[in-house]
Amino acid sequence: MDAGILLYVLSLLTVGGIYAIFALGLNVQWGFAGLFNVGIVGFAAVGAYTYALLTTAGSKYHIGGFGFPLPIGMVTAMLTAAIVAALIGFICIRLRSDYLAIATIGIAEIIKLILKNETDITNGPRGINKIPRFWEHFSEERFYSSWPLSWFGTPEKWEAFFDNLYNWWWQPFFAFTVLLVMYVIYRMLERARLAPWGRMMTAIRENEPAARAAGKNVTARRIEAFVIGAAIMGLAGALFAQHLRLIEPTNTFDPAKVTFLVWVMLILGGSGNNRGAMLGAFLIWTIWSASELVITGIIDMLIYVFDGVDMGSLRTRAGFLRMMLIGLLLQVILQKFPRGILPEVRPASPDGIKKAKAG
Repeated sequence: MDAGILLYVLSLLTVGGIYAIFALGLNVQWGFAGLFNVGIVGFAAVGAYTYALLTTAGSKYHIGGFGFPLPIGMVTAMLTAAIVAALIGFICIRLRSDYLAIATIGIAEIIKLILKNETDITNGPRGINKIPRFWEHFSEERFYSSWPLSWFGTPEKWEAFFDNLYNWWWQPFFAFTVLLVMYVIYRMLERARLAPWGRMMTAIRENEPAARAAGKNVTARRIEAFVIGAAIMGLAGALFAQHLRLIEPTNTFDPAKVTFLVWVMLILGGSGNNRGAMLGAFLIWTIWSASELVITGIIDMLIYVFDGVDMGSLRTRAGFLRMMLIGLLLQVILQKFPRGILPEVRPASPDGIKKAKAG
């Protein structure tokens, strides 16, 4: 296989897997509990910045730079997003539907404003760069000159070893790591969905007054779902930061590229179905990525054919065109699959239990 094609496929798997993790987190909130969270980008930013501040090298432009091990950074990103979600949940979780959506949009924008203006902490609009990425980080001197790699060779030997590898040697391993994390989360959520907790969440989502009458602590269960979903989004944000290696509050965490796409992925794949969430993520990201190549090719052709064409204006319009195409695709597919490509199968029904066990 040509190296360019291989790298493109690995990129699709990596970013698609990260978006699938986002979609699984949203599925816990919306698919399981019916919580209308439109602040996904806020939890993604919390996870990404937490990971970046803990794992990057020291910097004179912002606090952090603690150089912690990468797994500690990822776990802390999840915990930080969960704590933020718990604080929000205690205040806003009793809001219903549209009101909760408005509250989460506002909170996400507040988080972005804090990240943008607290320059001593986050470096403001300039962002944080050189964020360590799993596997690739081994080729950085501060890692191969310290434990555990220092046990197996001198820094000079490790430098020579990495210099002899392709500069993209880490990409297959990073893609595998993302997919492995996605699969572990999927299996855990499937077990939760089939457990009494999952059936209780379905009952609360479908008929909250009846669940309260049955003695269920509806508020606590809704907060649980909100916190779990946010923690998963925080983890996805940490992986997103690793993939980009440079994050800043405005363009990196554009709601159109995070919140909008994740919602489309879940609705298209099938809300309430973990497999549907993952399918929708890979399908939409593949279309989004391919459309960029096609539209870029068309723009280049127009620039070549017509003199004096404003390239910047065309590229700006191309971004809106991609959003419109995704919206039209969603409308077309939902005409045939109103509940998504893989609709929810409730585990409480005999058919649902049979299909779940078969999977």
